[in-house]
Amino acid sequence: MSRLIYIFLSLSILFSANSEISVDNCVSFSFDTDRDVYFPGENIFLELDINIEDGFHIYSVDPSKSLASSYIDFPDSSLFSIIGIIHEPKAYSKFDSTFNMDVYYHENKIKLIQDLRLSEGINKGEYTVNAIFNYYACNPRFCVPKFDNFSFSFNIKEGDAREEFSKELDVNYEQSFVQDNELVQIGLNEEINKGLFSFILFSIGMGFLSLLTPCVFPMIPITVSYFTKEGEKENNNPLISALIYALGIIIIFTFLGLILSFTIGASGAGDLASNPWVNLFIGILFIYLAFSLFGYYEIQIPSSLRQFSLKKESQGGKMGIIFMSLTFTLTSFTCTVAFVGALLAAASQGAYFWPIIGMLSFSTAFAFPFFFLALFPQYLSKLPKSGGWLNSVKVVMGFLELAAAFKFISNTDLVWDWQIFTRTTVLTIWSLIFIIIGIYLMGKIKMPFDSAKNSQIGFLRKLLSIICVIFGIYLSTGLFGNNIHGLIESYLPPEKAENWIEDLDQAYVLAEKENKPIFIDFTGYTCTNCRWMEINVFELNAVKLLFEDFILVKLYTDGKEKEHSINRKLEIDRFGTAALPYYVILTPEDKLISTFPGMDVRSEKFINFLENAKSEFYD
Repeated sequence: MSRLIYIFLSLSILFSANSEISVDNCVSFSFDTDRDVYFPGENIFLELDINIEDGFHIYSVDPSKSLASSYIDFPDSSLFSIIGIIHEPKAYSKFDSTFNMDVYYHENKIKLIQDLRLSEGINKGEYTVNAIFNYYACNPRFCVPKFDNFSFSFNIKEGDAREEFSKELDVNYEQSFVQDNELVQIGLNEEINKGLFSFILFSIGMGFLSLLTPCVFPMIPITVSYFTKEGEKENNNPLISALIYALGIIIIFTFLGLILSFTIGASGAGDLASNPWVNLFIGILFIYLAFSLFGYYEIQIPSSLRQFSLKKESQGGKMGIIFMSLTFTLTSFTCTVAFVGALLAAASQGAYFWPIIGMLSFSTAFAFPFFFLALFPQYLSKLPKSGGWLNSVKVVMGFLELAAAFKFISNTDLVWDWQIFTRTTVLTIWSLIFIIIGIYLMGKIKMPFDSAKNSQIGFLRKLLSIICVIFGIYLSTGLFGNNIHGLIESYLPPEKAENWIEDLDQAYVLAEKENKPIFIDFTGYTCTNCRWMEINVFELNAVKLLFEDFILVKLYTDGKEKEHSINRKLEIDRFGTAALPYYVILTPEDKLISTFPGMDVRSEKFINFLENAKSEFYD
């Protein structure tokens, strides 16, 4: 009776709703069976991968948990028997005041599995079964009953049922797909359900946490050096310039990421940041900026752009600042942890409101400290008698930009496989740069705008000179086998990892042969956070010992090979994120055990992740 009442109310609301609202594509699904060949008496696991449009939901398959449960109808089920209700991931619940009860529902992307038992007397041959997926597509205004027809085929061969395929859907399998479908919801739907304010605070918190990731650090000297030079311009307003820079980061980061996700997919922003042409351009740009800071030339906006505005000089400055905001955005896309990866994955699947709110909140926190980094150097430039020492600061910053340039050029080398800007080459260049900085600070090297006063070397300058020379020598020891700091290593091109394979199919074979779980490292050639984890966490004795119990797989998601795009698609489609790094542990049968979402400076958490997965697999 309650179902009839609910259908009546749903249809009443539907007919009274705006006729322009379309519900034709609010829920879509694909389906598959677990195998191609079956024997009489075996089980078929019919899997439905369902995408639910943002703002809509469907109800649980459990009749006790909803007024109108979702279910699959088989008009002709003589070939098999239906075992229980559909297996579903954990559903959300809310109180329905109309019926004075809790109702359970699903949002976003889920997987449903129907367990079917083939008849013992079924003959061999090819069979096609018609089915209907019955559900209600609901939003806050109305519910629409939907009846989606589909058909699936299977091949029956003569023989006895295999024991491993004659069991009902087991608990471990069900748990694995529940985790699989909740991945995209981790940290997102939980916070969304708490309300808008809670979600904004969560997004801001993730933005501040992302500032601790390694690939943000190169933008600190670049920001300081650029705005030190910007502050020397006439009619420059430091506050306006810093605001334009921060707002530029927020707007470009948010909308470039979302636009790329809508048009290219969840990995669009990451693909752009790891693109070898983009990295080569950024590297050349930093070299160009460095020599400007050395004093060899002044950067001028092209005359055609200056004439575009009546306020030529100020407009030129503003355009340059916006360009720096774009540069900052491109360099930071690869280090914005799992949060942004999940947001962009949700956006690529058609969600709009929450990804926009999340990206805006995240990027606001991300840009906040760089507002002050852009503001203070401009005021320092305007201090009386700042010319001599400030020029030395600019020159040192120029050398740091030169060092950063080779990080991005080496990214291009990694993707295009030049084998020129290797770890040895880049480390040698960095060592020389810091030694040269030390020599410059001692007054042994002159730049075009160095004043005569620079010949008077004070104590602080001598101290900084000694520190730079010692640091350059320290870097050079890494060329002879010395272990340099892991943060520095994370910026260098990676060396070939031993005991790792790059073929997932081969990993399944080895895992089954050795009865070991599979550890997958979704990584990237240009991913600084990935290098940090590899150097600082993977090399720990406790981790290396645990790795011996796993089949280790690296799946690169950037680069020019076809396999890399397949790896990227696997991460997004199955695990609901485009974040790098991302760690997954599977059984040899391809069942999900657990995941670890990205870089974490707390190594004990990663160790616990491995220990728990190992315990679950072997126990």
